[in-house]
Amino acid sequence: MIATKELTTNEKYHVGSESFNYDERTHVMNHIDTFCIFDRWGDIHPKGKKAHGIFYKGTRYLNRLELQLNHKRPVLLSSSVKADNEVLSVDLTNPDIVKCGIKENSVHINRRQFIRNGVFYEEIDLQNFSSATCSFDVTLSFGADFSDIFEIRGMNRLVDVPHPKLSTDKNKIIFDYTGLDEVQRTTEIVFREEQQAVIHKATVAFDLRLEPHQSYKIDYAACFKNSEDGKQKLNEKRSLDEVKNGLLQEIEQTESLFAAVQSSNENFNGWLNRSRIDLQSLLAKTPHGYYPYAGVPWYNTAFGRDGIITAMEVLWVAPQIARDALRFLAATQSKKMDSANDAEPGKIIHEMRHGEMANTGEVPFKQYYGTVDATPLFLMLAGMYYQQTADVETIKKIWPNIKAAVNWIDQYGDVDGDGFVEYKNKSKDGLTNQGWKDSYDAIMYANGELCTAPIALCEVQGYVYAAKKGTAVLAHVMNEKEYAEGLERAASELKNVFNKKFWDKELGAYVLALDGDKKPCKVLASNAGHCLFTGIADDKHAASVAKQFTSKEMFTGWGVRTLAQTEVRYNPMSYHDGSVWPHDNALIAFGLAKYGQTEAALQIMKGLFDASLFIDLQRMPELFCGFERRPNEGPVAYPVACSPQAWAVGVVYLLLQACLQLQVDGVKKIVSFNKPQLPDFLKHLVITRLPVGESFCHFEVYRHKQDVSFHVIEKPADWEVIIRQ
Repeated sequence: MIATKELTTNEKYHVGSESFNYDERTHVMNHIDTFCIFDRWGDIHPKGKKAHGIFYKGTRYLNRLELQLNHKRPVLLSSSVKADNEVLSVDLTNPDIVKCGIKENSVHINRRQFIRNGVFYEEIDLQNFSSATCSFDVTLSFGADFSDIFEIRGMNRLVDVPHPKLSTDKNKIIFDYTGLDEVQRTTEIVFREEQQAVIHKATVAFDLRLEPHQSYKIDYAACFKNSEDGKQKLNEKRSLDEVKNGLLQEIEQTESLFAAVQSSNENFNGWLNRSRIDLQSLLAKTPHGYYPYAGVPWYNTAFGRDGIITAMEVLWVAPQIARDALRFLAATQSKKMDSANDAEPGKIIHEMRHGEMANTGEVPFKQYYGTVDATPLFLMLAGMYYQQTADVETIKKIWPNIKAAVNWIDQYGDVDGDGFVEYKNKSKDGLTNQGWKDSYDAIMYANGELCTAPIALCEVQGYVYAAKKGTAVLAHVMNEKEYAEGLERAASELKNVFNKKFWDKELGAYVLALDGDKKPCKVLASNAGHCLFTGIADDKHAASVAKQFTSKEMFTGWGVRTLAQTEVRYNPMSYHDGSVWPHDNALIAFGLAKYGQTEAALQIMKGLFDASLFIDLQRMPELFCGFERRPNEGPVAYPVACSPQAWAVGVVYLLLQACLQLQVDGVKKIVSFNKPQLPDFLKHLVITRLPVGESFCHFEVYRHKQDVSFHVIEKPADWEVIIRQ
């Protein structure tokens, strides 16, 4: 194994704030394994650790892309990513070019940039709007450093890394890099031969002469190749429009996975549409179907926990994503012990990486299993998916994987045999904390000292409870009655002992965790809300949790903090100790509504909706800072939050399901609403193409002063719609 420099914080995998320079706004585009981070000019600058670039499979394949006119940077007019997330459109003009006699604002430059299937495309249209002839040079300068994403995040490598090689061939610029993992990575930039570009090293020059109102077009493609990919061919004659049409067809295909939701509030519609489009852009097509990648830029790969929770969030509108996720996770489930990767038989994957540092073992994440919650969450998702779809065939196919996951909980998850599932990392280079709050300082005692392993998190016990209850239902379906009854007893016993050991009357909530000596971490943290989501909480405690989560100590006005203001380690600018995570809030809101605390759930939904109005593109980020809401200001951004992030953009669907308390029961063929409500900013809602069995249901919802009413437009004849007011 190749060593990496030990960090003084003992947190190797923290994303440092210097990884981004937030004095400049950026544009992000992504398409599965490829994502781009540009400045507003559509350029990429090779400035230190700044995370500009085009990345493919965990490696930066372009770290420089600069457009100049006569060695000057154009003047920015405007730039934006188009609504379907498919094209970055940039409008520029020329500065004064004195020696050529060209006045400013004479030449309009429109850049259109686009990625698809590991290829970056750009078209540059130049038009002379002056009454004089303009002669000038246009240059495009490229660079490729092939840095691993973990280097961009701030990790130092203690090895001598090879240098990329540059070559040219007529109309091509080629960067080659063979890493320490012996994988060859290539960036091939191709211009059409008829454009007569002059290539010198890594710069392409065009000597242009434009008559008044004359136009000229430059276009090229950059293909990113990895020797592990197999053959990948670049069709040099395809125009950007042809490629764009191909992506639009893909967008239409993935859009058909979702039920359509429209409301009376255009801002809410904007949030919905952006969330769906962003989630579509993160759906990777695997041999097992679609799987949502976690997020750009740091986690643009398959994560178990993130993918499962995303699938849960959108289950009611897009059940195929859950089905495909279950298949993928079953196929990647661990079958052996491997302490270097924190792997054990039956355990569900934490993350998978394809970069050089993962391949060489500099980081342990090539196929890493250091998560305590992905396995019970996998079981939860299987139970939820079956209950909604009655898809017995899928459950039959993954039934051995389901039983292996249950066995992992009982045999490996309960480290000390006390009936609770704990974690203690075995990999010396792995994650110290292995719940969803996995930063090194996220789990602490009331005095601020860090908790000692093995650690039993409160929400994990809830996941295990729901997992065993749901799997018991599946066991009955599989005609394994004795197995089902054993799971039911285990779930009931766990709920009973959990509420005795984890509830703290003085705290008014469930404690964050128990350590190896069963000493409680008596801190008020958002994790307790997940206990409502899973149903492990006693009914009598729900009101107290709701009161705590809507207090000024926990609720910022935008959402629930990960840690209360009153706690020793509270820091609103931290990753997990006082920030606001949208997915966390959505799970909490659903749990609150489930226990009848609908007003608290609506408060969370309104806070996040209000936050979306201040956020660029209404793209809900991975997290934002936990400062108290200030009048006429938006939430304070966290400097290195992923955006788009799958389980963040999915929250709008779970929040909507929470306030409607909508359940689709494919077994009983019932669509039910249990005391549904709508927030005051939604007067009317239309949901069409809601998947019910092999058909769809369409209905409208109207908000009134005291309640809501429904109009069922269409439903299958053998399905019922039940509304409990």
